[in-house]
Amino acid sequence: MAQDVQFNKNEDAMMLAVSHFRHRLEEIYLGGGQKRIDKQHSKGKMTARERISALIDEDSHTIEIGAFAAFEMYEEHGGCPAAGVVVVLGYVSQRLCVIVANDATVKAGAWFPMTGKKNLRAQEIAMENHLPIIYLVDSAGVYLPMQDEIFPDKEHFGRIFRNNAVLSSMGIPQIAAVMGSCVAGGAYLPIMSDEALIVEGTGSIFLAGPYLVKAAIGEDVDKETLGGASTHSEISGVTDYKMPDDATCIKTIRDLVDKLGHGDKAGFDRVDTKPPASDKDEIIGIFPEIRTKPYKTLDLLTCLVDEDSLTEYKADYGRTIICAYARIDGWAVGIVMNNREVVKNKKGEMQFGGVIYSDSADKAARFIMNCNQKKIPLVFGHDVTGFMVGKRSEHGGIIKDGAKMVNAVANSTVPKISIVMGNSYGAGNYAMCGKAYDPRFIFAWPTAKIAVMGGTQAAQVLAQIQTASAKAKGEELDDAAQIELVDQIKARYDKQTSAYYAAARLWVDDIIDPRRTRDYISMAIDAANHGKVEKFNPGVIQT
Repeated sequence: MAQDVQFNKNEDAMMLAVSHFRHRLEEIYLGGGQKRIDKQHSKGKMTARERISALIDEDSHTIEIGAFAAFEMYEEHGGCPAAGVVVVLGYVSQRLCVIVANDATVKAGAWFPMTGKKNLRAQEIAMENHLPIIYLVDSAGVYLPMQDEIFPDKEHFGRIFRNNAVLSSMGIPQIAAVMGSCVAGGAYLPIMSDEALIVEGTGSIFLAGPYLVKAAIGEDVDKETLGGASTHSEISGVTDYKMPDDATCIKTIRDLVDKLGHGDKAGFDRVDTKPPASDKDEIIGIFPEIRTKPYKTLDLLTCLVDEDSLTEYKADYGRTIICAYARIDGWAVGIVMNNREVVKNKKGEMQFGGVIYSDSADKAARFIMNCNQKKIPLVFGHDVTGFMVGKRSEHGGIIKDGAKMVNAVANSTVPKISIVMGNSYGAGNYAMCGKAYDPRFIFAWPTAKIAVMGGTQAAQVLAQIQTASAKAKGEELDDAAQIELVDQIKARYDKQTSAYYAAARLWVDDIIDPRRTRDYISMAIDAANHGKVEKFNPGVIQT
């Protein structure tokens, strides 16, 4: 692909964004900091990330879920990098597994509200894709100063154990290794798993620790006698394997996974992979530095899909959405991607790129139903400012046509994988399978923006409302005050629309380097291929 000045500017801007993203990741990977890592090592314990690294197959692909969870949250409590738990989708003894490891360097592995949400997301992935789940337990339990936000509700701490029971009923293997503290309600997790391991000297399980036992019933007992490895392996029978150290424990888990039986696959089609027609690195030069600029979305696809595999559906109709069959790393996929070019519709009228018009929504709805009928996984590429507004669109039935697309997305039963590349605003986020529409996986580029509308538009709307409110009270805002008000609102809104804000709250599973998009999609489909696909029922879709 020919490179020009704009390509190089785009490339520089994306490289800067990726560098910024990686720098933040490096800080997150340190967890609670080097001193706490050293303290963990001094006890003969690996860190959470070291345990996962030793557990997964060497040089195999992984997907981390929620590395940015709780990012810039809980600052008044000292922060909680990665929400104090590391979740990875990785291969263990050549078997794809979900791995959940408490990070004891972060508040002793205590559970913050986002810790609970992240653990529930890990279990959801295991359930949806029928994948074994491995828990590496090292946690002090609920973070008591925030117990009201983590303990009682449907999506709080207790839901974990409900999910343990559901996973068992689904026949999904669960293995728990107690490699540190496992206290209070958390003590149920290893026991509700299929098999439990415990490490001598560092692992412990009890409903109440020595101090609470003393306060509750006046009994003096040390930690090891109360709930150490010997107690639970030789007396209570709570655990199944007593391990001398972390390394042996991890090796034993690998041996257990190696013996698991194989379930049925979903049957998604895959052939030998071909590299894309354009180098995947060219993505960062195609995607525009200035987000309002149009670009050739099909050029992005030549960097993502296998060469000569793209078949565009209704190419000359509903052109602000591209629908196409293709292969990504050999996997058959159906692609629904916002087209950011300015195009002409069938009547010769100009249509804005990134906006969903009636014809585009109609096309996408039909394509989604086709992919469900053919059992082809769907990949959504977001760069959407929303549905078209105005008198002509309303009279043309944009609400009805938008509802068709939303209905098709909501009822789709094939796996949906969403990549938020740029804007994902308003109802466009819903129609393109945002978090509320159950994508199996949803990832964001550092350039992603997720909100009800863009910061500039929101600032102008809110400023108009506040100005009108002031005027109704007999007050007037001069031009300088209005400009200041718009700037303040825009700054707040821009922060709340960023990829980091979304990832911190798990609205996306993680932020990724755009050049690795193919890898993430391929592994996500591999995970989904372990699950089941229900029969598609489109519901009521008006024509």
